[in-house]
Amino acid sequence: MLFDQLGASIAAGIPLMTALEMAGRNPSSGISPKVIQELTHHLREGHTFTDAMQLLSGQKRVPGIPYSRARKQFWLAEFDMAMLSTGEETGRLDASFKLLARYYTSRAKIIRDTISSLFITVITLHVFLMVFPLGYLIGFAQGIMNNQNAQCLPFIIEKIVVFGGIYGLVWFLIFACQGNRGEGWRAMVESFFNLIPMLRTAVKYLAVARLSMALDALMNAGVPVIRAWEMAAAASGSAVLKHQVLKWLPQLETGTTPAEMVAQISYFPEMFTHLYNTGEMSGKLDETLQRLHSYFEEEGFHKLQAFSRVLNFVIYLCVAITIAIFVISFWTQYYGAAMNGV
Repeated sequence: MLFDQLGASIAAGIPLMTALEMAGRNPSSGISPKVIQELTHHLREGHTFTDAMQLLSGQKRVPGIPYSRARKQFWLAEFDMAMLSTGEETGRLDASFKLLARYYTSRAKIIRDTISSLFITVITLHVFLMVFPLGYLIGFAQGIMNNQNAQCLPFIIEKIVVFGGIYGLVWFLIFACQGNRGEGWRAMVESFFNLIPMLRTAVKYLAVARLSMALDALMNAGVPVIRAWEMAAAASGSAVLKHQVLKWLPQLETGTTPAEMVAQISYFPEMFTHLYNTGEMSGKLDETLQRLHSYFEEEGFHKLQAFSRVLNFVIYLCVAITIAIFVISFWTQYYGAAMNGV
Protein backbone atom coordinates (compact mmCIF):
# COMPACT_ATOMS: atom_id res chain seq x y z
CA MET A 1 0.00 0.00 0.00
CA LEU A 2 2.91 2.34 0.71
CA PHE A 3 4.44 1.82 -2.73
CA ASP A 4 1.07 2.15 -4.44
CA GLN A 5 0.32 5.41 -2.64
CA LEU A 6 3.77 6.87 -3.35
CA GLY A 7 3.58 5.86 -7.03
CA ALA A 8 0.17 7.48 -7.47
CA SER A 9 1.23 10.64 -5.61
CA ILE A 10 4.42 11.16 -7.61
CA ALA A 11 2.63 10.41 -10.91
CA ALA A 12 0.14 13.15 -9.95
CA GLY A 13 2.99 15.66 -9.66
CA ILE A 14 3.38 15.69 -5.87
CA PRO A 15 7.03 16.08 -4.75
CA LEU A 16 8.66 13.02 -3.22
CA MET A 17 9.11 14.57 0.23
CA THR A 18 5.47 15.67 0.38
CA ALA A 19 4.35 12.23 -0.83
CA LEU A 20 6.39 10.58 1.93
CA GLU A 21 4.92 12.89 4.57
CA MET A 22 1.41 12.08 3.34
CA ALA A 23 2.20 8.35 3.48
CA GLY A 24 3.54 8.76 7.03
CA ARG A 25 0.19 10.19 8.12
CA ASN A 26 -1.68 7.27 6.55
CA PRO A 27 -1.88 4.38 9.06
CA SER A 28 -2.89 1.90 6.33
CA SER A 29 0.60 2.12 4.80
CA GLY A 30 1.90 -0.04 7.64
CA ILE A 31 5.14 1.93 7.93
CA SER A 32 6.22 3.56 11.18
CA PRO A 33 5.90 7.37 11.05
CA LYS A 34 9.35 7.50 12.69
CA VAL A 35 10.88 5.75 9.66
CA ILE A 36 9.21 8.22 7.28
CA GLN A 37 10.38 11.16 9.42
CA GLU A 38 13.98 9.98 9.37
CA LEU A 39 13.81 9.38 5.63
CA THR A 40 12.49 12.88 4.96
CA HIS A 41 15.09 14.27 7.38
CA HIS A 42 17.89 12.83 5.21
CA LEU A 43 16.22 14.24 2.09
CA ARG A 44 16.07 17.73 3.64
CA GLU A 45 19.80 17.52 4.35
CA GLY A 46 20.42 17.23 0.61
CA HIS A 47 20.83 13.48 0.24
CA THR A 48 19.37 11.67 -2.73
CA PHE A 49 16.54 9.23 -2.16
CA THR A 50 18.96 6.31 -2.69
CA ASP A 51 21.42 7.73 -0.15
CA ALA A 52 18.57 8.38 2.30
CA MET A 53 17.44 4.76 2.05
CA GLN A 54 21.00 3.51 2.55
CA LEU A 55 21.54 5.82 5.52
CA LEU A 56 18.31 4.63 7.07
CA SER A 57 19.12 0.97 6.45
CA GLY A 58 22.64 1.20 7.85
CA GLN A 59 24.33 0.49 4.50
CA LYS A 60 25.92 3.93 4.90
CA ARG A 61 27.17 5.22 8.20
CA VAL A 62 25.62 8.21 9.93
CA PRO A 63 28.01 10.24 12.14
CA GLY A 64 27.08 9.85 15.79
CA ILE A 65 24.78 6.84 15.27
CA PRO A 66 26.16 3.37 16.12
CA TYR A 67 26.10 0.88 13.26
CA SER A 68 24.09 -1.67 15.27
CA ARG A 69 21.36 0.89 15.90
CA ALA A 70 21.23 1.83 12.24
CA ARG A 71 20.92 -1.81 11.17
CA LYS A 72 17.84 -2.21 13.37
CA GLN A 73 16.08 0.40 11.26
CA PHE A 74 16.47 -1.64 8.04
CA TRP A 75 13.08 -1.71 6.35
CA LEU A 76 13.65 -2.34 2.65
CA ALA A 77 14.77 -5.53 0.94
CA GLU A 78 17.65 -5.47 -1.54
CA PHE A 79 15.19 -5.93 -4.40
CA ASP A 80 13.30 -2.77 -3.37
CA MET A 81 16.52 -0.78 -3.02
CA ALA A 82 17.69 -1.80 -6.50
CA MET A 83 14.41 -0.92 -8.19
CA LEU A 84 13.98 2.43 -6.40
CA SER A 85 17.61 3.43 -6.98
CA THR A 86 17.16 2.77 -10.70
CA GLY A 87 13.90 4.71 -10.73
CA GLU A 88 15.60 7.72 -9.17
CA GLU A 89 18.57 7.57 -11.56
CA THR A 90 16.33 7.42 -14.62
CA GLY A 91 13.65 9.85 -13.42
CA ARG A 92 11.00 7.11 -13.33
CA LEU A 93 10.57 6.75 -9.60
CA ASP A 94 6.77 6.62 -9.91
CA ALA A 95 7.03 3.64 -12.29
CA SER A 96 9.37 1.86 -9.86
CA PHE A 97 6.91 2.40 -6.99
CA LYS A 98 4.02 1.06 -9.08
CA LEU A 99 6.06 -1.94 -10.22
CA LEU A 100 6.97 -2.79 -6.61
CA ALA A 101 3.33 -2.35 -5.59
CA ARG A 102 2.27 -4.92 -8.22
CA TYR A 103 5.09 -7.25 -7.17
CA TYR A 104 4.14 -7.19 -3.49
CA THR A 105 0.44 -7.57 -4.31
CA SER A 106 1.28 -10.74 -6.21
CA ARG A 107 3.60 -11.92 -3.43
CA ALA A 108 0.93 -11.28 -0.79
CA LYS A 109 -1.55 -13.37 -2.80
CA ILE A 110 0.93 -16.25 -2.96
CA ILE A 111 1.53 -16.11 0.80
CA ARG A 112 -2.18 -15.73 1.55
CA ASP A 113 -3.16 -18.72 -0.63
CA THR A 114 -0.36 -20.85 0.82
CA ILE A 115 -1.42 -20.10 4.39
CA SER A 116 -5.10 -20.74 3.62
CA SER A 117 -4.25 -24.12 2.09
CA LEU A 118 -2.45 -25.09 5.31
CA PHE A 119 -5.05 -23.64 7.70
CA ILE A 120 -7.21 -26.77 8.19
CA THR A 121 -4.10 -28.93 8.47
CA VAL A 122 -2.67 -26.68 11.19
CA ILE A 123 -5.92 -26.88 13.18
CA THR A 124 -5.96 -30.67 12.82
CA LEU A 125 -2.35 -30.87 13.97
CA HIS A 126 -3.11 -28.70 17.02
CA VAL A 127 -6.04 -30.93 18.02
CA PHE A 128 -3.94 -34.05 17.55
CA LEU A 129 -1.04 -32.72 19.62
CA MET A 130 -3.44 -31.58 22.32
CA VAL A 131 -5.11 -34.99 22.62
CA PHE A 132 -2.15 -37.33 22.16
CA PRO A 133 -0.42 -38.97 23.96
CA LEU A 134 -3.64 -40.10 25.65
CA GLY A 135 -1.89 -41.00 28.90
CA TYR A 136 -1.04 -37.36 29.61
CA LEU A 137 -4.58 -36.21 28.75
CA ILE A 138 -6.16 -38.90 30.97
CA GLY A 139 -3.83 -37.98 33.83
CA PHE A 140 -4.70 -34.31 33.38
CA ALA A 141 -8.45 -35.03 33.42
CA GLN A 142 -8.14 -37.24 36.50
CA GLY A 143 -6.07 -34.58 38.24
CA ILE A 144 -8.77 -31.96 37.65
CA MET A 145 -11.57 -34.28 38.82
CA ASN A 146 -9.65 -35.38 41.92
CA ASN A 147 -8.39 -31.87 42.62
CA GLN A 148 -4.78 -33.06 42.45
CA ASN A 149 -2.79 -30.33 40.70
CA ALA A 150 0.45 -32.32 40.75
CA GLN A 151 -1.16 -34.94 38.50
CA CYS A 152 -1.81 -32.25 35.88
CA LEU A 153 1.81 -31.11 35.63
CA PRO A 154 3.10 -33.81 33.20
CA PHE A 155 0.40 -32.86 30.64
CA ILE A 156 1.11 -29.13 31.00
CA ILE A 157 4.90 -29.56 30.75
CA GLU A 158 4.62 -31.87 27.73
CA LYS A 159 2.37 -29.42 25.86
CA ILE A 160 4.63 -26.46 26.68
CA VAL A 161 7.64 -28.34 25.29
CA VAL A 162 5.83 -29.56 22.15
CA PHE A 163 3.99 -26.35 21.24
CA GLY A 164 6.91 -24.19 22.32
CA GLY A 165 9.22 -26.11 20.00
CA ILE A 166 6.79 -25.92 17.07
CA TYR A 167 6.04 -22.20 17.47
CA GLY A 168 9.75 -21.50 17.98
CA LEU A 169 10.52 -23.26 14.69
CA VAL A 170 7.75 -21.37 12.87
CA TRP A 171 8.91 -17.98 14.14
CA PHE A 172 12.50 -18.87 13.24
CA LEU A 173 11.43 -19.70 9.67
CA ILE A 174 9.48 -16.44 9.42
CA PHE A 175 12.54 -14.55 10.66
CA ALA A 176 14.90 -16.44 8.36
CA CYS A 177 12.81 -15.92 5.22
CA GLN A 178 12.47 -12.15 5.51
CA GLY A 179 13.96 -10.33 2.54
CA ASN A 180 16.09 -7.89 4.53
CA ARG A 181 18.47 -10.51 5.95
CA GLY A 182 22.14 -10.50 5.03
CA GLU A 183 23.41 -12.40 2.01
CA GLY A 184 25.16 -15.05 4.10
CA TRP A 185 21.98 -15.72 6.01
CA ARG A 186 19.91 -15.91 2.81
CA ALA A 187 22.44 -18.32 1.29
CA MET A 188 22.08 -20.61 4.31
CA VAL A 189 18.27 -20.55 4.07
CA GLU A 190 18.41 -21.18 0.32
CA SER A 191 20.75 -24.16 0.80
CA PHE A 192 18.21 -25.59 3.27
CA PHE A 193 15.35 -25.10 0.80
CA ASN A 194 17.43 -26.83 -1.90
CA LEU A 195 17.24 -30.04 0.15
CA ILE A 196 13.44 -30.15 -0.36
CA PRO A 197 12.66 -31.21 -3.97
CA MET A 198 9.40 -29.37 -4.79
CA LEU A 199 10.20 -26.35 -2.65
CA ARG A 200 13.61 -26.08 -4.32
CA THR A 201 11.99 -25.70 -7.75
CA ALA A 202 9.43 -23.18 -6.48
CA VAL A 203 12.14 -21.00 -4.91
CA LYS A 204 14.24 -21.14 -8.09
CA TYR A 205 11.32 -20.20 -10.35
CA LEU A 206 10.31 -17.27 -8.15
CA ALA A 207 13.93 -16.02 -8.09
CA VAL A 208 14.10 -16.22 -11.91
CA ALA A 209 10.77 -14.34 -12.09
CA ARG A 210 12.16 -11.54 -9.90
CA LEU A 211 15.32 -11.36 -12.00
CA SER A 212 13.26 -11.15 -15.22
CA MET A 213 11.12 -8.34 -13.84
CA ALA A 214 14.16 -6.42 -12.59
CA LEU A 215 16.01 -6.86 -15.90
CA ASP A 216 13.01 -5.62 -17.86
CA ALA A 217 12.65 -2.51 -15.68
CA LEU A 218 16.38 -1.75 -15.65
CA MET A 219 16.95 -2.15 -19.39
CA ASN A 220 13.85 -0.15 -20.25
CA ALA A 221 15.20 2.59 -18.00
CA GLY A 222 18.40 2.72 -20.05
CA VAL A 223 20.72 1.10 -17.51
CA PRO A 224 23.81 -0.45 -19.20
CA VAL A 225 23.52 -4.20 -19.66
CA ILE A 226 26.36 -5.16 -17.29
CA ARG A 227 25.04 -2.91 -14.53
CA ALA A 228 21.48 -4.13 -15.22
CA TRP A 229 22.51 -7.77 -14.81
CA GLU A 230 24.45 -7.00 -11.64
CA MET A 231 21.52 -5.20 -10.05
CA ALA A 232 18.95 -7.75 -11.26
CA ALA A 233 21.01 -10.62 -9.84
CA ALA A 234 21.11 -8.85 -6.47
CA ALA A 235 17.37 -8.20 -6.70
CA SER A 236 16.56 -11.86 -7.47
CA GLY A 237 16.88 -12.78 -3.80
CA SER A 238 18.93 -15.89 -4.62
CA ALA A 239 22.49 -15.89 -3.31
CA VAL A 240 23.36 -18.80 -5.62
CA LEU A 241 22.09 -17.01 -8.73
CA LYS A 242 23.82 -13.78 -7.74
CA HIS A 243 27.13 -15.59 -7.26
CA GLN A 244 26.92 -17.32 -10.65
CA VAL A 245 25.96 -14.12 -12.49
CA LEU A 246 28.71 -12.04 -10.87
CA LYS A 247 31.24 -14.72 -11.78
CA TRP A 248 30.31 -14.35 -15.47
CA LEU A 249 29.86 -10.57 -15.64
CA PRO A 250 33.55 -9.85 -16.50
CA GLN A 251 33.08 -11.96 -19.63
CA LEU A 252 30.51 -9.47 -20.92
CA GLU A 253 33.22 -6.81 -21.06
CA THR A 254 35.30 -9.05 -23.35
CA GLY A 255 32.55 -9.49 -25.95
CA THR A 256 30.47 -12.36 -24.56
CA THR A 257 26.76 -11.73 -25.13
CA PRO A 258 24.27 -12.02 -22.25
CA ALA A 259 22.61 -14.95 -24.05
CA GLU A 260 25.92 -16.83 -24.08
CA MET A 261 26.39 -16.04 -20.40
CA VAL A 262 22.88 -17.30 -19.59
CA ALA A 263 23.57 -20.55 -21.45
CA GLN A 264 26.62 -21.16 -19.22
CA ILE A 265 24.82 -20.55 -15.91
CA SER A 266 23.41 -23.83 -14.63
CA TYR A 267 20.89 -22.11 -12.34
CA PHE A 268 18.67 -20.97 -15.23
CA PRO A 269 15.96 -23.38 -16.43
CA GLU A 270 16.19 -24.49 -20.05
CA MET A 271 13.12 -22.47 -21.06
CA PHE A 272 14.66 -19.25 -19.72
CA THR A 273 17.87 -19.90 -21.67
CA HIS A 274 16.08 -20.55 -24.97
CA LEU A 275 13.61 -17.68 -24.71
CA TYR A 276 16.25 -15.18 -23.60
CA ASN A 277 18.44 -16.15 -26.56
CA THR A 278 15.47 -15.81 -28.93
CA GLY A 279 14.52 -12.41 -27.46
CA GLU A 280 18.07 -11.11 -27.79
CA MET A 281 18.37 -12.25 -31.43
CA SER A 282 14.95 -10.87 -32.41
CA GLY A 283 15.41 -7.52 -30.65
CA LYS A 284 12.29 -8.10 -28.54
CA LEU A 285 14.02 -8.75 -25.24
CA ASP A 286 11.64 -6.53 -23.25
CA GLU A 287 8.60 -8.54 -24.36
CA THR A 288 10.48 -11.78 -23.72
CA LEU A 289 11.44 -10.73 -20.19
CA GLN A 290 7.83 -9.81 -19.42
CA ARG A 291 6.67 -13.24 -20.61
CA LEU A 292 9.43 -14.95 -18.63
CA HIS A 293 8.44 -13.05 -15.50
CA SER A 294 4.77 -14.01 -15.87
CA TYR A 295 5.55 -17.64 -16.68
CA PHE A 296 8.04 -18.34 -13.90
CA GLU A 297 6.03 -16.43 -11.32
CA GLU A 298 2.93 -18.48 -12.18
CA GLU A 299 4.88 -21.75 -12.32
CA GLY A 300 6.65 -20.95 -9.05
CA PHE A 301 3.27 -20.28 -7.44
CA HIS A 302 1.91 -23.58 -8.76
CA LYS A 303 4.95 -25.46 -7.47
CA LEU A 304 4.48 -23.81 -4.08
CA GLN A 305 0.82 -24.85 -4.05
CA ALA A 306 1.80 -28.40 -4.99
CA PHE A 307 4.35 -28.45 -2.18
CA SER A 308 1.63 -27.28 0.24
CA ARG A 309 -0.67 -30.11 -0.89
CA VAL A 310 2.08 -32.70 -0.47
CA LEU A 311 2.94 -31.26 2.95
CA ASN A 312 -0.73 -31.49 3.95
CA PHE A 313 -0.85 -35.12 2.82
CA VAL A 314 2.34 -36.01 4.71
CA ILE A 315 1.05 -34.37 7.91
CA TYR A 316 -2.34 -36.13 7.66
CA LEU A 317 -0.60 -39.44 6.92
CA CYS A 318 1.68 -39.05 9.96
CA VAL A 319 -1.31 -38.17 12.15
CA ALA A 320 -3.30 -41.16 10.86
CA ILE A 321 -0.39 -43.58 11.37
CA THR A 322 0.26 -42.24 14.88
CA ILE A 323 -3.42 -42.56 15.84
CA ALA A 324 -3.49 -46.10 14.43
CA ILE A 325 -0.41 -47.00 16.49
CA PHE A 326 -2.02 -45.59 19.65
CA VAL A 327 -5.31 -47.43 19.00
CA ILE A 328 -3.62 -50.75 18.22
CA SER A 329 -1.32 -50.39 21.22
CA PHE A 330 -4.27 -49.61 23.51
CA TRP A 331 -6.37 -52.60 22.40
CA THR A 332 -3.35 -54.90 22.43
CA GLN A 333 -2.63 -53.97 26.02
CA TYR A 334 -6.33 -54.21 26.94
CA TYR A 335 -6.84 -57.66 25.49
CA GLY A 336 -3.44 -58.78 26.79
CA ALA A 337 -4.45 -57.78 30.30
CA ALA A 338 -7.83 -59.49 29.85
CA MET A 339 -6.23 -62.70 28.65
CA ASN A 340 -3.75 -62.67 31.50
CA GLY A 341 -6.64 -62.17 33.94
CA VAL A 342 -8.40 -65.22 32.55
